[in-house]
Amino acid sequence: MNKQDTILVVDDENGVRQSFNMVLKDRYHVLLAGTGKEAIDIFTKNSVDLILLDILLPDIDGLDLLAKLMETDPNTEIIMVTAVNDVQSAVKAIKLGAYEYIIKPFIVDEVLTVIQRALEKRSLKKEVAYLRNALERYHPFEKMVGQDKKMRKIFDLISTIAQGDGTVLIQGESGTGKELVARAMHNRGARRSFPFVVINCAAIPSTLMESEVFGHNRGAFTGATSTSIGKFEIADKGTVFLDDIDSLDINMQAKLLRVIQEKEFERLGSNKVIKADVRFVAASNKDLNYLILQNKFREDLFYRLNVFPIKLPPLRERKSNIPLLLNHFLALNIKNSGNPPKRISEEAMKVLGEYDWPGNVRELQNLVERLVTITPDTVIGLKDISPYSMNKSEIKEMVLKDAVNAFEKQYITEVLDSVSWNRKKASEKLGIHRNTLLAKTTELGLDMKK
Repeated sequence: MNKQDTILVVDDENGVRQSFNMVLKDRYHVLLAGTGKEAIDIFTKNSVDLILLDILLPDIDGLDLLAKLMETDPNTEIIMVTAVNDVQSAVKAIKLGAYEYIIKPFIVDEVLTVIQRALEKRSLKKEVAYLRNALERYHPFEKMVGQDKKMRKIFDLISTIAQGDGTVLIQGESGTGKELVARAMHNRGARRSFPFVVINCAAIPSTLMESEVFGHNRGAFTGATSTSIGKFEIADKGTVFLDDIDSLDINMQAKLLRVIQEKEFERLGSNKVIKADVRFVAASNKDLNYLILQNKFREDLFYRLNVFPIKLPPLRERKSNIPLLLNHFLALNIKNSGNPPKRISEEAMKVLGEYDWPGNVRELQNLVERLVTITPDTVIGLKDISPYSMNKSEIKEMVLKDAVNAFEKQYITEVLDSVSWNRKKASEKLGIHRNTLLAKTTELGLDMKK
């Protein structure tokens, strides 16, 4: 196991404590306690992975201490140690959450084996938590696509930065693939065997953000009925991707800055220091320098994040990639959906290649998904890509009201595509109330059930 794992030995006999210390110190970080009170004090101030707990202590019953420690942090593995072969105590200890029950005098190799298995179980708990997090954030991209000069520079920069461990700030418009870049860096770096954890700062209410990233102990606040591991802890030795970092409120920005600087944090409701061995990658689609001038973003946090800056170009600045992306997502959607093979006609490809794509790659991807699903023919033509094919000559043939409606329909559709048909974000981008947007989409015949 990793030498960074910490084991707390709790036993009132100094000889036993020193024996454990001699056996374990070359493999683990060892902490020693002679009483229950001392054990609680050490446990609340340190990140402990496993406890070797004597059942007979001078100031507290070992089983009572076991229950208290498990209530404080059920993710810590506890092995009970006793000189008395008492079956009832062993059964009670296991029911309370102990991993194993060993009898003194112990055989060193057997104890080391039990410890190793207990730590492997703890590691699996973290892995399960990480996998659940990853499933919630499944991303449909399989690989990065682009052959133009700008994207080749981005690829080279990713490969270079991936080898380091400094913080990264990715800036670019919505839909340009910031999360994809972060994943590519993680997968090419030394932390690739460990978790890549995504935190969508815009999607988590500010009142829940601390609990989400730091975790909390049972009873830390109303509704905290159990101890929960935070995403920083899940990401141990891996990468944390902070998407929409500009959405964090100023107070949370200060706390994040401390974690990045000190590499440690505490769960809510606990004074125990947890080490944060993670690489931070942040992303924003807003001008952070402008937000700094408005006192909405901390300047010191910006400079701490901006060690390795990456600026992603919008799709309109690399239109030569559009046919490549269209064909890539077309093939990917056909493969995943099981639909019959389809292709995009030359005329439709030309129109889509000239379009500015305000929603960038995400808008293009969403369009392809819709076309693959709803187009009955094997060839996707001009008739299938309206309103993208609407041109000025067509507008000139309309009366003013129809032209205005056609423009509104096209523009609102583009905005909705750029925010993945999120009503709240679309109404904010359009500068209208959500009820007004709903009325407009109904009037123009747009389907808001996407």
